[in-house]
Amino acid sequence: MSLKLFELVGTDAGRPFSPYCWRTRMALAHKGLAADTLPWRFTEKAAITAHGSERVPVLLHDDRPVVDSWTIANYLEDTFPDRPSLFGGEGGRAMARMLNGWGDIAIVGGIFPLIIADIPKNLAQVDADYFRRTREARFGRPLEEIMASRDTAVIAFRKSLDIMRLALKTQAFLGGSAPNYADYIVFGGFQWARVVSPFKLLEIDDPVYAWREKLLDAFDGMARNSPGHPV
Repeated sequence: MSLKLFELVGTDAGRPFSPYCWRTRMALAHKGLAADTLPWRFTEKAAITAHGSERVPVLLHDDRPVVDSWTIANYLEDTFPDRPSLFGGEGGRAMARMLNGWGDIAIVGGIFPLIIADIPKNLAQVDADYFRRTREARFGRPLEEIMASRDTAVIAFRKSLDIMRLALKTQAFLGGSAPNYADYIVFGGFQWARVVSPFKLLEIDDPVYAWREKLLDAFDGMARNSPGHPV
């Protein structure tokens, strides 16, 4: 069996930073599966369009492409049912589907304006130019202007995590007593921020901070050992 994973990187090929790729990285580790990393950058479109996608992650299983982090999670669950479950059953899968959308909107969407101007600092010039051009066209203003109010905007972002804090009052992880794909959905966004930006998203006494620390240490510290900022 051969597994290969296209992952977004910048100038450092050993520093993957896509939140969606990190969801897949954690899912693979949960299943006890190893995948060879295929470093991919913003302007290397041809490498993945050949596999039917314009975005990472793209997983190749014996050269069969599986695209999109949610699709990959379901593929891993269904293809390797004898390995630890990502969802804990169909009910868990259904709830994770909702959380996948919340993770996209509240976590990735909430973090993006807080770190957006830091991302190009991790990229080669051609990719930094591409990132700035496409994102400024999307938002209609310079990256630095988008990020200018982050010291106050982060307060609202922290408040948006109250739903997590309620769950973490009575259980160690979003998935219960042990982490599952629900946790990896949310953690992917925090790991993305940790890799590309020194900005402090969480206060040290926040239960979400403690939860993130546990996931950084999961799987023999896989995420913590990946280069990032000490935030």
